[in-house]
Parts: sequence; C-alpha cells; structure tokens
Amino acid sequence: MHYLLSYDFVDDMAERRVPFRDAHLALARVAHERGDLVVAGAFAEPPEGAVLIFRGENAAAVEAFVAADPYVTGGLVTGWRIRPLQVGIGG
Repeated sequence: MHYLLSYDFVDDMAERRVPFRDAHLALARVAHERGDLVVAGAFAEPPEGAVLIFRGENAAAVEAFVAADPYVTGGLVTGWRIRPLQVGIGG
C-alpha cells in the first residue's frame, strides 16, 4: 500500500527552514534508505507545501515520520494530511 503525505508550509518557509533543513533531509534519507519513503519534494513556485509518498502495510511509518520531522516540530508545517494512495501505474 502507498500513502500520500502532504504538508502545508508557513508563508516564509524559504527563510525559516534554514536551521531545520539538514535534520529534515537526514530524516527523509533514512526513511528512503529503509524503503518507507518512495519519493518526496516541495512545490517550487510558490514554496507553499510538499508531497511525500510512502510505501508500507499501514500508515505507521508515515505517522512516525511526521512526529519526528523537524519541519513539523519546529512549527513550519501549518497542516498535514495522510491519505491512502491506490497506485494505478508504477509502483
């Protein structure tokens, strides 16, 4: 099963993320290396949010990622959603 995690960011994300960016990317790299995180990226213009796609039997890994993400704990994420994603092509 795949899960889509979407983030909404604060308006001044580009400036405020600097002290949290390395730790956020390290967390994402670990999740990717473990096989939980398939792909992730932020919206380019404007940088108002991000999308991360996870793979797993349930949403536990996604929930753990959100709980540990420095962008979330640092107050840069104003909202987030986890949605089951039924993949039709790719995988």
